[in-house]
Amino acid sequence: MTGPQIVLVGPMGVGKSTVGALLAERLGTAYRDTDADIVAAQGREIADIFVDEGEPHFRDLEREAVRTALAEHAGILALGGGAILNASTRALLAPHPVVYLSMDVEEAVKRTGLNVARPLLAVNPRKQWRELMDARRHLYAEVARAVVATDDRTPEEVAQAVLDALELKEA
Repeated sequence: MTGPQIVLVGPMGVGKSTVGALLAERLGTAYRDTDADIVAAQGREIADIFVDEGEPHFRDLEREAVRTALAEHAGILALGGGAILNASTRALLAPHPVVYLSMDVEEAVKRTGLNVARPLLAVNPRKQWRELMDARRHLYAEVARAVVATDDRTPEEVAQAVLDALELKEA
């Protein structure tokens, strides 16, 4: 099968970018992030796209970015936190080795804080994060071959847990 060696999904702030880069290094492959693809293609930050054109427009861009990356990229791929909301995206993920990186709400608040660059957490982040996760947790689990908890683990420990879960060896 062609496509990414590993696809990382999970909520904002869980460490997909950090862990993805570590996995790419350990496996001797490239790292790609669909949020970064969108920012590069649009020439502006995701928060600005949300404000200027709204979430539905961003989700359209995201769906296309994921489709393109799954077709083109053979290394480690990280998806934006909401990419799994789209049914066609979830269907595209089915044949790929997807790992859901999970964390609890206290860890999420520690990691994301009151970050204004996260448009979905602008007001009452703890409550909004819980609501987002209530809506998304089952979708992350649906697409994942493995779930790796990130709470109280270093990025290196999480990367090793991902490799172990997928039974992959370092390059």
